[in-house]
Amino acid sequence: MDAGQFKTGIPVNIIIGSHVWIEDASLAWIDGLVTRITGENAEVQTSNGKTVVASLSKICPKDMEAPPGGVDDMTKLSYLHEPGVLQNLSTRYQLNEIYTYTGNILIAINPFQRLPHIYNSHMMTQYKGAPLGELSPHVFAVADVAYRAMINEGKSNSILVSGESGAGKTETTKMLMRYLAYLGGRAATEGRTVEQQVLESNPVLEAFGNAKTVRNNNSSRFGKFVEIQFNRQGKISGAAIRTYLLERSRVCQVSDPERNYHCFYLLCAAPPEEIEKYKLGPPKSFHYLNQSNCYELVGVSDAHDYLATRRAMDIVGISAQEQDAIFRVVAAILHLGNIDFAKGKEIDSSVLKDDKSKFHLKMTAELLMCDSEALKDALCKRVMITPEEVIKRPLDPLAATVSRDGLAKTIYSRLFDWIVDKINVSIGQDPTSKSLIGVLDIYGFESFKTNSFEQFCINFTNEKLQQHFNQHVFKMEQEEYTKEEINWSYIEFVDNQDILDLIEKKPGGIIALLDEACMFPKSTHETFAQKLYQTFKTHKRFIKPKLSRTDFSISHYAGEVLYQSDHFLDKNKDYVVAEHQDLLSAAKCPFVSGLFPPLPEETSKSSKFSSIGSRFKLQLQALMETLNSTEPHYIRCVKPNNLLKPAIFENVNVMQQLRCGGVLEAIRISCAGYPTRRTFDEFLHRFGVLAPEVLEGNCDEKIACHKILEKKGLIGFQIGKTKVFLRADLGGKPRQQLLFRLTGIAARETGALKEAKDKLEKKVEELTWRLQLEKRLRTDLEEAKGQEIAKLQSSLQEMQSKMEETTAVLVKEREAAKKAIEEAPPVVKETTVLVQDTEKINSLTAEMENLKASLESEKQRADDSENRYIEAQCISEERQRKLHETEGKVHQLQESLNRFEEKLANLESENKVLRKQAVSMPPNKLLSGRSKSTLQRRSENGHIINGEAKPIADPYSASFNMRENSEVDDKPQKSLNEKQQENQDLLIRCIAQDLGFAVSRPVAACITYKCLLQWRSFEVERTSVFDGIIQTVGHAIETQDNNEVFAYWLSNASTLLLLLQRTLKASGAVGIAPQRRRSSSATLFGKMTQSFRGTPQGMNLSFVNGSLTAVDKLHQVEAKYPALLFKQQLTAYVEKIYGMIRDNLKKEISPLLGLCIQASRTSRASLVKGSSRSLTNSGAQQALIAHWQGIVKSLDTFLHTLKANHVPPFLVRKVFTQIFSFINVQLFNSLLLRRECCSFSNGEYVKAGLAELENWCSKATDEYVGLAWDELKHIRQAIGFLVIHQKPKKTLDEISHDLCPVLSVQQLYRISTMYWDDKYGTHSVSPEVISNMRWLMTEDSNNPVSNSFLLDDDSSIPFSVDDISKSMKPIDISDIEPPPLIRENSGFMFLLPQTN
Repeated sequence: MDAGQFKTGIPVNIIIGSHVWIEDASLAWIDGLVTRITGENAEVQTSNGKTVVASLSKICPKDMEAPPGGVDDMTKLSYLHEPGVLQNLSTRYQLNEIYTYTGNILIAINPFQRLPHIYNSHMMTQYKGAPLGELSPHVFAVADVAYRAMINEGKSNSILVSGESGAGKTETTKMLMRYLAYLGGRAATEGRTVEQQVLESNPVLEAFGNAKTVRNNNSSRFGKFVEIQFNRQGKISGAAIRTYLLERSRVCQVSDPERNYHCFYLLCAAPPEEIEKYKLGPPKSFHYLNQSNCYELVGVSDAHDYLATRRAMDIVGISAQEQDAIFRVVAAILHLGNIDFAKGKEIDSSVLKDDKSKFHLKMTAELLMCDSEALKDALCKRVMITPEEVIKRPLDPLAATVSRDGLAKTIYSRLFDWIVDKINVSIGQDPTSKSLIGVLDIYGFESFKTNSFEQFCINFTNEKLQQHFNQHVFKMEQEEYTKEEINWSYIEFVDNQDILDLIEKKPGGIIALLDEACMFPKSTHETFAQKLYQTFKTHKRFIKPKLSRTDFSISHYAGEVLYQSDHFLDKNKDYVVAEHQDLLSAAKCPFVSGLFPPLPEETSKSSKFSSIGSRFKLQLQALMETLNSTEPHYIRCVKPNNLLKPAIFENVNVMQQLRCGGVLEAIRISCAGYPTRRTFDEFLHRFGVLAPEVLEGNCDEKIACHKILEKKGLIGFQIGKTKVFLRADLGGKPRQQLLFRLTGIAARETGALKEAKDKLEKKVEELTWRLQLEKRLRTDLEEAKGQEIAKLQSSLQEMQSKMEETTAVLVKEREAAKKAIEEAPPVVKETTVLVQDTEKINSLTAEMENLKASLESEKQRADDSENRYIEAQCISEERQRKLHETEGKVHQLQESLNRFEEKLANLESENKVLRKQAVSMPPNKLLSGRSKSTLQRRSENGHIINGEAKPIADPYSASFNMRENSEVDDKPQKSLNEKQQENQDLLIRCIAQDLGFAVSRPVAACITYKCLLQWRSFEVERTSVFDGIIQTVGHAIETQDNNEVFAYWLSNASTLLLLLQRTLKASGAVGIAPQRRRSSSATLFGKMTQSFRGTPQGMNLSFVNGSLTAVDKLHQVEAKYPALLFKQQLTAYVEKIYGMIRDNLKKEISPLLGLCIQASRTSRASLVKGSSRSLTNSGAQQALIAHWQGIVKSLDTFLHTLKANHVPPFLVRKVFTQIFSFINVQLFNSLLLRRECCSFSNGEYVKAGLAELENWCSKATDEYVGLAWDELKHIRQAIGFLVIHQKPKKTLDEISHDLCPVLSVQQLYRISTMYWDDKYGTHSVSPEVISNMRWLMTEDSNNPVSNSFLLDDDSSIPFSVDDISKSMKPIDISDIEPPPLIRENSGFMFLLPQTN
């Protein structure tokens, strides 16, 4: 593909102010704003502050309305071009969304960190059966589609996983295998399952086939195709692993800083005894390892991995002897590489260089169990066979070294093939299998500084796969257009057949020319290169470099690659050297000789050339034939950075991989046709606002879509049978952009009008409230003013009257004074008065002042003391109060402790009885009288002593007191036991019928309890009555799938269990004869009855003979082992029946819940806008809400069934609590996995449905529903977030503490990034809030629990026997009428109600 052709993306009118993408050397693409246009060039102000001039033809438009979290399918992008794709992947990667679709292709970006929450079993459950694209992109979705297609269509499928080294192919393959094992796996009956063995083979293959490269610490240096075979039932029945092109040259040649295959380093780190046995040293002491300076991997322990590899080999069926032989061969290869050669005395001969080489030759021969001299001759000499004689020709040191390396590569490749064959034999294949799913994990396109024969073969493989990929993508496009009956003939299909012909054509292709050169002894890489230059000088895909005489370039689909031909000839040669073959086939080690079986006679006499290139071409051809016979699915793995670290996205690196992976080519094929596709309902919902009048009335959806497109003047579109198809280019303007912008404007206008309306309504409401307040204030003010004036007037009158009175008095006084003056004598005589003791008076005055001061001081001290006294008294009272509270709590805790100790003692006693009985029972006997022997039946009322049945007291025998201490004849005893057995059988036949209820009490449970208590069945060592009861219950619920039956038996079983719980206690020892304890509080039981298990005080049982008449005489029974076992079995059945009822309700509402979840898709089409469609909308609303009403109807039916059968309200509450929890999980997880559910309109829809459930809860009452409504807290808060307005203004604190306090940051983050407003076009929370959420998630990333954003459904049993006992009211069973079947039987007379 011409990358430049695709970069321009969609032709668009660029104007000043346009937001665009331009090419950038460091970032691949950078966004900016057009500031000036001059001719064919534009000046762009980039986001990093630079000003760049670029050609308009190389500028791509930027979508300013792209969702902040990106899109999960890149065919939904408004602009389908390189920068749009890159930006979308980068945005999603920053959100830890590592999977993205491009149509049916899955792009997987390596996160370089563990994300266990997206691969757990609950996530597998979500993707099971979900159509592709319905949930968020995931590797499980691809595997599920492949499996469903295989099951439904009966055709084999394949999943092709590709990508460069370090992109995560191997991990992706493991996840595919895990999911396929989840879908088609079987429970292991004997040994391990097929899928387990396939998964467990990975560590072994990685140890011998993986190595560290420049780009990846665990790079697979071979291709792997895993065939998983399935039987007719869709279960895995067999598997096979096919491998391709192991990189043999790595055994002898390692570049720095890479490593050789892992197994060499693992063996060098083996335990000391292994090192000594193989005479090994550190890796740097071996030539095959020390060519690179890298010996260890960061964070990896080779010693640990050696032991792990040995364990993995055990698991896949490689025996200990075979393992020793394998590592002996690996050690021999290391020693072989250290054999060096020097020139010999003869011409062109060679000898061992030194003693070190002799030592390694000796060790190699010992480990391979062959003769050392024969090994030396095989390395240093060649045998030439002529018609006259056999000649041994010596080899020079260089040729001997080549011979040594050839032997090492041959041994290692055969060892690897043996391991693969052994794994396949261990796994086993199913010859009858008709369907398979193949998972191809193969190397991606490679282009390094130095590219040799391995890169040539790898890129040849990828050219083949790319052709297959292109054909598939084109085929999918073609099928879509054909199905929709639109014209597609003009779409161009780019084929790379010319490159494949260049490489593989025979004769005349590069591989054929290479084989030809290898067969001529005098050929060199120079002559080979010249032959290539001459043959392909006119080929447009072959390029001769100007500055090299041996290199050549090929223009691959992913770009041009320069190959160095220096080692092509050597690496293509795979001689079967006769000397090597003869030497090792005669080895004394059976394992080594098995790697080199005898060759046919004609090939054993000389070294025969075998072309690796040709053999690889045949392997590849077989692989392509397999792939062509299957339905392919593609996963493109991408390595986001070369640092192998999380959260780093290198644009240039990723863009190159997208080109190499064919992703951009797939997009180009899509762009050539109609990249934008919308179903009619989606189109009308999205673009209906452009022409509201078209939606008036009830016109056909197809016609309505056509009218909208015509109204906007769009041409060139096509309308299919169910979808509208839009071209990428529309006369210089992108159609999709135009539609989306128009829709966005309309949506924004609608949203703005709604927001303005809301604001105005709020303002009017506020002004109205203020006006009313002001009116009230004014009225109050007027009233207060009038009252004040009246008060002032009255005061004024009073003052005036007083003034008049004062004036009159003053006048009178003046007249009297005047008269007195006139009458007074004319002279007044002054008299002086002498004051004595002045000093004494002064001193007394001063003393008095001092006393006053002292008095004040004393008063102050007295006040302070009084205040302190009051404070102390308050503190004392507070402490006294706390002391009383503490004493009360201590008393309560002591009582609780006593109760718990007594419960514990009882449980320990009960367990002791069960353990002792279990130990004492012979292994060939069944527990609790399961054997129907006569002896056990007769021992119903006796102990087995020395093999004889000894009778105990018969509680209802009239002659009990007379015969208590006398021996009983065998015949009467036999008769008595037979009668007892008949009564038991009659009781069991009776309770097998539906006996109904007596005033809400289950009759079967009540009469069963009364019979067991009367017969003292709880107190005997052996009895068969309990087995009969348990079998009756089991048969009733296992033969019918009827909720009425389940509810009936749940009511009976729980009632009987309650009565047992309040009556039985464990016996102190197994051998003590059972008796009824009649003493009161002086005994241990007397003390326990006051507190043990909260025995109800209102329980009233009435039996004959006055044995139990009132609660004050209620005694617990010391139960023996059969009774305790019966209680356990009954508990298990209560839990089982409860679970069956709960699960039946789940099954009934699950399809309805699915419709509620899926309704978000149809609702957007059905609830169209337009005033005249109110009736249509109303009908659509009713149809949609009907799903929720169906759930309510199911809940009502179940509640009625449970109430009709008088199931204890406690159990009913538990059922509905778990059901509502199930609803919460399903709805909430759907939001997190389906983007279409995370919309505003879906929020409104689910909110209306939740209102239906809330209404049902209120009608059902708390007695039967309890706190079930609270179980919906996650979905309620999430929906509240979806429908709230002005999300960008909300802070993280408001969201996490006020709106959604229950939701985790991971859940909030996912909802916030997936949210889209399909109604008003508003945005989600602000980028600042998103950033804060990401920071919090990073801080908490080490917690695997917090990383999981999905909820788990709890299917446990949420109650214990004690919970039932505490929650149920006392039951009076004294007046229960026996059923007709036993009413007239004399043996059941004690059941008749007693009258005073």
